[in-house]
Amino acid sequence: MSKRKVDILVLSDIHLGTYGCHAQELLNYLKSIDPKKVVLNGDIIDIWQFKKSYWPKSHMKVIKMFMDWITKDVPVYYITGNHDEMLRKFVGFKLHKFQILNKLVIKSRSKKMWIFHGDVFDVTMRYSRWLAKLGAIGYDFLILLNRAVNYVLEKLGRDRYSLSKKVKDSVKSAIRFINDFENTAANIAIDNGFDHVICGHIHRPIIKDVVNEKGRVTYLNSGDWIENLTALEFNEGKWSIYRYLEDLLAQNTTQTEEEIPDSKKLFEEMLLEFQINLKKD
Repeated sequence: MSKRKVDILVLSDIHLGTYGCHAQELLNYLKSIDPKKVVLNGDIIDIWQFKKSYWPKSHMKVIKMFMDWITKDVPVYYITGNHDEMLRKFVGFKLHKFQILNKLVIKSRSKKMWIFHGDVFDVTMRYSRWLAKLGAIGYDFLILLNRAVNYVLEKLGRDRYSLSKKVKDSVKSAIRFINDFENTAANIAIDNGFDHVICGHIHRPIIKDVVNEKGRVTYLNSGDWIENLTALEFNEGKWSIYRYLEDLLAQNTTQTEEEIPDSKKLFEEMLLEFQINLKKD
């Protein structure tokens, strides 16, 4: 199968290591494209909820896919988020085509793009970290419950239903937080002369123009691989939202579960190699 070319791929909020992560679907998508540049915009590995007892082969294969791209000279930028905040101590680390950053600025066709995860705007994260982690556990349980509900609905021939989206859409404070988040990111980007500002964190895929008295900016969010299964793609000077649930070709190329010898052990060895290379750098 020929792979679709992508100039820049932005992924965020994959949450590898959690039950809600759609790793196999993500792997199907990754195998269908040929990116020139990859930005992993935070919460890729959910270190908050990571357990050695739960690290499926499909999760390891996603990591392996990223590593394969790096060995093929594809630049991969890992921007830290709140669920993988432990990596912030390694910001500035570079190894071959791989870098760990807190933010990234990309220039293309005279346009300046500012990319960061976005948890810096989350008051709950800054002042009630334990509450945020408790909320993450509850969210993961809700996703698991949602999967069970959708399994029953599909058996009955009914449409899928998102419990988490229903909760978010019905809580006025959640709607206000999302709007404040988007406007804050956009206003700061305008103040600093950016043409595009790209975030993750809030799991809401969107592309929209924001205008204030100082100027205009395009705000983008890559969504997530828990609820929406989305990414951002940049081709020929234009951004678009990729939606896996609308990509029948990728859905029909389900990968076989090839054996990866002891994926949990392989992951631990990968982390050890990373630490060794960090000391050498």
